[in-house]
Amino acid sequence: MIYRDFQGKSLSVLGFGAMRLPVIDGDDALIDEEAALEMVDIAMEGGINYYDTAWGYHGENSELVIGKGLSKYPRESFYVATKFPGYDSDNWDKVEEIFERQLEKLGVEYFDFYLFHNVCEMNIDAYLDDEKYGIYSYLMEQKRNGRIKHLGFSCHGSMDVFKRFLDAYGDDMEFCQLQLNYLDWTFQEGKEKVEILDARGIPVWVMEPLRGGSLCKLPEEYEKELSALRPDETLPAWAFKFLESIPSVTVILSGMSNREQLEDNLRIFDKEERLSDEEMAALDSIAERMTSVGTVPCTACHYCVSYCPQELDIPALIALYNEHAFSEGGFIAPMALSALPEDKQPSACLHCGSCEAVCPQQIEVSQVMEDFVAIL
Repeated sequence: MIYRDFQGKSLSVLGFGAMRLPVIDGDDALIDEEAALEMVDIAMEGGINYYDTAWGYHGENSELVIGKGLSKYPRESFYVATKFPGYDSDNWDKVEEIFERQLEKLGVEYFDFYLFHNVCEMNIDAYLDDEKYGIYSYLMEQKRNGRIKHLGFSCHGSMDVFKRFLDAYGDDMEFCQLQLNYLDWTFQEGKEKVEILDARGIPVWVMEPLRGGSLCKLPEEYEKELSALRPDETLPAWAFKFLESIPSVTVILSGMSNREQLEDNLRIFDKEERLSDEEMAALDSIAERMTSVGTVPCTACHYCVSYCPQELDIPALIALYNEHAFSEGGFIAPMALSALPEDKQPSACLHCGSCEAVCPQQIEVSQVMEDFVAIL
C-alpha cells in the first residue's frame, strides 16, 4: 500500500468508500453484513487505514456496519470519516442530534475526519447561514473539543458555490473531497477547483475516481490507444494512476462492492507509479473526445445572457444539460436545478431566438432547453 502524509499522519492513498457495499437482493438498504465485514478485514490486512462513510449511505446503515467492522481493531490503527447530511433540508437544524448519533453508530469517541456533506446549490445558503442553523459553529466547537480531529467538505456544486463556501469557511477547511477523474478534470472544472485549493494549501480527497464504474470499460478505439502505451495496464489502473499523478491528491476513495474489486485495487495501489506527460496527454485527449459526443459546444462566452429577456443563465444551464446528457441521468443536474426559481429553469425559455442570434457557436439554445425539459 502506498501512503501520503497529511499533517504528520500517514494515510493510505486508497481509501475504503462505504457507499457501495455489497447488498442482498439489490436492496441498497440491506447490506450483506458478512461480505462487508470480510472486506473490512481484507482492507485492514492490505494496509488501508482510511474509511469513509456517511449518514445517508445504504439507508443510514453504512455507519453501523463500518463501525462494527472496525470495532475489533485498535482505535489508533484506522482513520474514520463521516459527514453532516446537509443535502437534506430536514437535517439543517439537527446538527447536534445527528452528530451524537453518528458517534454511537460508529462506536467511536471522536471522528478523525468530518465533512460538510455535498456542498451544492440547494444547501449553500443553509450552510452559510450560521445564525439560523449553526452548523459551522457547532462543528468548529466539536473540533476544539477534540471530537473532530480534521474538518473538511465535499462538493458537487458549481464553481460559484465552491468559491462561496471557500470564501466563508476556507480558512478552517483542512481538506476537500471532489468528484475527480480524467473526464471531470475538464468536464466538471476539476482542474480549476484543484488549482484554487492548491492556492489555499488545502489537499484533495477524491470521490468517483472511476465515475461510478464507467471508466472500467471504454469504447474499443480508446482501449487500443491506452493499450499501445501500457499493454498490461487495466482501465481502472489508468484512472487511479491519473489521480496519483496530481500532487495535491492525498486520498482516493473507491466504493468497492465486492471482494474482487477490493483485491484488484489493493494490487493497483501496491506501489506508486505516476503517469508520464505523454500518458497524461493521451487521457486528456480521450476525455475530450468522449465528452464531446452528445453534448453542446458552449464556451460560456455569456453573449447570450445579455440578450435573454428571461435573464436565464444559459451557459450554466447548458453545462448542466451536458452533464446530464453525458451521464445519461444522475443527480447533479436535478440537484442544481432544484435550487433555481421557476422563472430561471430551462422551461422558462421563450424560444424567442434572441440568444441564438448572437451565439458564436451557433447553438440552437431554444432546442437545447426544450430537450433538457424533456429528458428531465
